[in-house]
Amino acid sequence: IHPSVQEALIKGKPVVALESTIITHGMAYPQNLSMAKEVEEIVTTNGAVPATVGILKGRIHVGLTEEEIEFLASSKNVVKVSRRDLPFVLSQGFSGGTTVSGTMIVAHKAGIPVFVTGGIGGVHRGGENTLDVSADLTELGRTPVAVVSAGVKSILDIGRTLEYLETQGVCVVAFGESREFPAFFSRQSGFQAPYHVRNEEEAAELIASALGLGLSSGVLIAVPCPQDRAASGQVIEEATQQALSEARSKGVTGKELTPFMLQKLNELTDGKSLDSNLALIQNNARVGSCIAVALSKLQKARRKGNLPRQEDITPPQPVVIGGINVDFTAKAQNPVILGGGQTNAGRVRRSFGGVGRNLADCFSRLGQTPLFLSAIGKDEHSESILHYCHHMDMSAILQLEGKSTATYCAVITSAGDLSIGLGDMDIHQQITESYVSQFKENLCQAPLVCIDGNVPLSTIQYVCQLAREHQLAVCYEPTDENKASKPFLSDSWKALTYISPNVQELRAINRTLGNPLPAGIEYSE
Repeated sequence: IHPSVQEALIKGKPVVALESTIITHGMAYPQNLSMAKEVEEIVTTNGAVPATVGILKGRIHVGLTEEEIEFLASSKNVVKVSRRDLPFVLSQGFSGGTTVSGTMIVAHKAGIPVFVTGGIGGVHRGGENTLDVSADLTELGRTPVAVVSAGVKSILDIGRTLEYLETQGVCVVAFGESREFPAFFSRQSGFQAPYHVRNEEEAAELIASALGLGLSSGVLIAVPCPQDRAASGQVIEEATQQALSEARSKGVTGKELTPFMLQKLNELTDGKSLDSNLALIQNNARVGSCIAVALSKLQKARRKGNLPRQEDITPPQPVVIGGINVDFTAKAQNPVILGGGQTNAGRVRRSFGGVGRNLADCFSRLGQTPLFLSAIGKDEHSESILHYCHHMDMSAILQLEGKSTATYCAVITSAGDLSIGLGDMDIHQQITESYVSQFKENLCQAPLVCIDGNVPLSTIQYVCQLAREHQLAVCYEPTDENKASKPFLSDSWKALTYISPNVQELRAINRTLGNPLPAGIEYSE
């Protein structure tokens, strides 16, 4: 991921994903290069960060340098990469341009919810016999990314494409005052979209709603080509029929068909189709950037509680009480770590952890979003955490002025063994009984309460007392050897339903209870 894109994602700034097949297979050099640069400039001008996706020598890139775009634009032997092609292209170390399908996969994995393209693929004319259906359509049915396009390429069977999108469960909307579904070069296709959104704000609300539901499908936002640059539907249709006839006679099929058709249309319309193509791409970039900006503002406002929350009509939530950490992992490159103040070669990476956060994250990904009780500071780490955890219910966590978000640094040998761990976790002491008790009603109704060993002893004892009184299921995650015994310092442990210690933690618990060590366990790893 390019540093500018990575920084934007961490800070919750709007990012727009862009495909690269339009560079590698959509236009000739150098027009493709100037088009790619113009589109990125439009995205930047409208307040978002462009993230052109491409594959260079077997590596996926999210955000390209000028040199990398130049390489893709001028190279002859690059692959058109859809979902099916990704494993092979990466394994062979090839370079390629990502299609709508390929770009959607990468955008979703990178955490980019808005993607701008020219037009999506669809059901080819005669597709009811050939079964030539673009992977873009199935991708929209299984990848939660909003795709902003000028509808479907007019060389395709638009009616059957819309039917197929309905079968895939894709929410399709026209952008603007009309439900007329655009046909790429032309503003009218003769078909209606199921819905329409009038502006960027309505589009952002739609995307936020889709993401909030946790649907695995995407959203298609169809933007008509600007009126003054749109091509005549009749002219395009006549040229399409002629190009299709020539494609059939030459035996052009599969993923070679669309580039062939677009090139023939450009020739047959004396460049009018290419002019419309450029105009609609630029317009989509502008609209898509404004949608991304509106979505970013909406998500930030909701995180800060500026908008009213919907009434909770779901069953009682599980409750997770525990720590949030920003983890820094430093792995040595060489087998021996040198002391004496020397710098050791290695790799350092940042990630977001904390036992409580990890548990809450897992619950959320399983569709059981828990009430999460924890504490972070108001510092350089807090916004990054909130953005990273956007899929979790973070509404109840404490954000404390003058306190540092918990951080942990692990130094790991080249063999993967922990050499030393350093933690600044004082803020976990702020997860107090008085804070947690504010959520007594949630605790008493929870189907499961999870608590980790980072939490103060008095808070653990309070939760165990509640569990006794209300017959609650409580899971205790001991966290580490030094914290494992907290519930076992009194009778609190008898209220626990589940516990998940490793052998070292279990030995510490056993010692605290005054039990002898069973034979053989001292040799266990």
